[in-house]
Amino acid sequence: MDDLWYSEYHTPNVKFSLKVSTQLHHEVSEYQKISVFDSPEFGRFLTLDGIMMLTQRDEFIYHEMMTHPAMAVNPEAKKVLVIGAGDGGVLRELGKYSGIEKIDVVEIDERVVGVCKEFLPQTACGFDDPRVALHFQDGLKFVRHTEQTYDLIIVDSTDPFGPGEVLFTKEFYGNCYRALSEKGILINQHESPFYQEDAKAMKSAHKRISHVFPISFVYQAHIPTYPSGHWLFGLASKTLYPLEDTGAEKWNALGIKTKYYNTELHHGAFALPTYVKELLSDE
Repeated sequence: MDDLWYSEYHTPNVKFSLKVSTQLHHEVSEYQKISVFDSPEFGRFLTLDGIMMLTQRDEFIYHEMMTHPAMAVNPEAKKVLVIGAGDGGVLRELGKYSGIEKIDVVEIDERVVGVCKEFLPQTACGFDDPRVALHFQDGLKFVRHTEQTYDLIIVDSTDPFGPGEVLFTKEFYGNCYRALSEKGILINQHESPFYQEDAKAMKSAHKRISHVFPISFVYQAHIPTYPSGHWLFGLASKTLYPLEDTGAEKWNALGIKTKYYNTELHHGAFALPTYVKELLSDE
């Protein structure tokens, strides 16, 4: 029997492939194609519409970097809104903070949560937290009509097309701004700066966010299975700065267990390569 491989085009000229042991699940939900595979190198992995969302082996990097930088800047955050996050990984990381009182999760596709609970308990354990309230609806509409004030909004969206497209608009970021408290922080995944199409989406997101928020920074992590491995995140705020306002001693005193994030890395993550700085300054 021939080897089975999962392949994904990162650009028309670059293909990323993983050897697959077996396909564990495939379905077409109301919104997208959902598949789960098992691989010898990266363990189980989830794809949506043929695009890899997470693997068991490196998901901790993404989920820790979506969560802990903001919590180190504002460890007093009590009310959190997470948009997307159907795999539960961000919730698992937020669950490590006893000071958080409420986590609202808005995911458009109920089946993503169901599939992750069945096949990816490593991340879906985040849904077991009693502070989590699940809302299966459109993230844009939820934020537009929210009366809540959140200390942290994490936008754990898919790429800026398909169901996740509305989460990259100026209207959406404006609604997030209104839904945040005075010390509130917005975190979003910012795509990769390396390949041209990804860089275009990254620049566009940064431009829209920086038009809405007075404080807007970009930070980075290395995620092996994401296009180019070089991935960016955005941290925007009304009043707090990601370096000056980080309480390293306070955060370290919490004794949070991580595999990637630490407070030294926090400072390094905001030190961007020159080519990325130039792409961002173009905007």
